[in-house]
Amino acid sequence: MRKDEQLALLLETGIVAIMRAKSSEQLLAAADAIKAGGVKAIEVTMTTPGALNVISQAIAKYGDDILFGAGTVLDPESARAAILAGAQFVVAPSLNLKTIELCHRYAIPVIPGAYTPTEILTAWEAGADLVKVFPASIGGPEYIRALKAPLPQIRLMPVGGVDLGTIAAFIRAGADVVAVGSALIDQKLLDAQDFDTITERARRFREEVGKGRSGV
Repeated sequence: MRKDEQLALLLETGIVAIMRAKSSEQLLAAADAIKAGGVKAIEVTMTTPGALNVISQAIAKYGDDILFGAGTVLDPESARAAILAGAQFVVAPSLNLKTIELCHRYAIPVIPGAYTPTEILTAWEAGADLVKVFPASIGGPEYIRALKAPLPQIRLMPVGGVDLGTIAAFIRAGADVVAVGSALIDQKLLDAQDFDTITERARRFREEVGKGRSGV
């Protein structure tokens, strides 16, 4: 899948599931569950044990059916390792210009973290494909709306504070994509192997994205 196709899938789905699992088996089973619910982009955090092996296994299993990216990427060295393992997009909690440069070199979508207007514009001008607004729990949807007023051209992905009660509001406020962690997949559900609940949550999150985009 080309970079433009990867980015188009991220934007179309509107949701990135942030996964932290104890094992590759748990993560792959959860991937099946959220795929059944219509979510097709998964961020595997680098804090997950054996994260690079998990990404490699996931890519081998799913191909282009689900986008698997690496999250919590702090530097270009980690980004390159993730890309070589097969990561199809890279997400960072902070702004590192060298990481953006590295991802461009390999034609991989990159989503650096930023918060202030200056940081967000700096990330965009450096070539970010989306900018992760983190922590979005501070300011909420109204902060996204405020940012979009002077910066409508910048694609934003709020992270933190996004759940079933707020996701539609974030989309209406101008978020292009949202990222969701424990509100979609939590460790208790994984340990209980309650994948039906994860599928239902994914379906409801997709419905809320649709409501936000339709203005409902």
